[in-house]
Amino acid sequence: MSLKDLLGGKGANLAEMTSVLDLPVPPGFTITTDACRAYMHGGWPQGLSEEVADQLAGLEKAMGRRLGDPGDPLLVSVRSGAKFSMPGMMDTVLNLGLNDQSVKGLAAQTNDERFAYDSYRRLVQMYGRIVLDVPGEEFDERFDAAKTKAGTENDAEIPADLLAGLVDDFKAVVQHHTGEPFPQEPTEQLRGAVEAVFRSWNGARALAYRVREHIPHELGTAVNVQAMVFGNRDDNSGTGVGFTRDPATGAQGAYGDFLINAQGEDVVAGIRNPLPLAEMKNTFPVIYDELIAIFARLERHYRDMCDTEFTIDGGKLWMLQTRVGKRTGVAALKMAVDMTTDQAIKLSRHEAIQRITADHLDSVLHPQFA
Repeated sequence: MSLKDLLGGKGANLAEMTSVLDLPVPPGFTITTDACRAYMHGGWPQGLSEEVADQLAGLEKAMGRRLGDPGDPLLVSVRSGAKFSMPGMMDTVLNLGLNDQSVKGLAAQTNDERFAYDSYRRLVQMYGRIVLDVPGEEFDERFDAAKTKAGTENDAEIPADLLAGLVDDFKAVVQHHTGEPFPQEPTEQLRGAVEAVFRSWNGARALAYRVREHIPHELGTAVNVQAMVFGNRDDNSGTGVGFTRDPATGAQGAYGDFLINAQGEDVVAGIRNPLPLAEMKNTFPVIYDELIAIFARLERHYRDMCDTEFTIDGGKLWMLQTRVGKRTGVAALKMAVDMTTDQAIKLSRHEAIQRITADHLDSVLHPQFA
């Protein structure tokens, strides 16, 4: 069994980025695909709670914070990670560990009440939708109303008092739909999020994607639990997705999008219009240079075009994910040729030919026009 079989693609690549490449990756741990398969066959596996508690204790020690500490809370993210890339098909929950008490501690520690309540409303919104099956439009309508009340179309300009009110509104929505209050116990939040990721493996979108991509249904997904880093902390923070080459054309040079003062789901959800990655040269010039250097190291290591996710937290760059990126047929052909002469990659002719699939050739020979 390979590392990706056990840890999933995301978990295995996070381990490589940390231990082999020494890149800035938030500390965390991975719940294996074995646990997911056991869950699908018989519910929550015996002993898993104790294993998660042990790993969480190690993470708390590494971070110097405790999950649920009312004064200085550790917050974590929970993300899926199957062996084969399934972008956007499974679930993610951010800011786990916040509750009515720890949000005050986060506000005090950061001296930023707006940031704390923005993080809390995001948790209630994501947890409600993903874990508790509350219709997303229930939250969206109230969020849009808050923006209207604030007289802005920019999420980052909603003031702290309105965000605190949104938290109360969102919790009331959860209570109405589930008959239960939003969970205040962080370990309960964590278990709920892990179970939701396990369940999302058999969600309708994930099942359809696996059928189309010929991915076996019995593999299961790993779950990655990481200390949170915050792209929504301030205007010296942000989040983005980046490719080491253009996945549409194969052209050399970084390609992607980013948002200032935002968390990762804001980029993929289309809530705000992202900026081209090249704009980072103007807004975050030092971090942009650091990111481009990391892109070069990733290409040398994986000997292929890589797809990444990153966050800037208070002026510090963190890498959240990398994987070999999907590409069009045109891009696949160009990259394969270019990488045979790229001195950092040095693909052989045989390797270059193997990179071209039948689907790539079909898309080049029979292009589809919208």
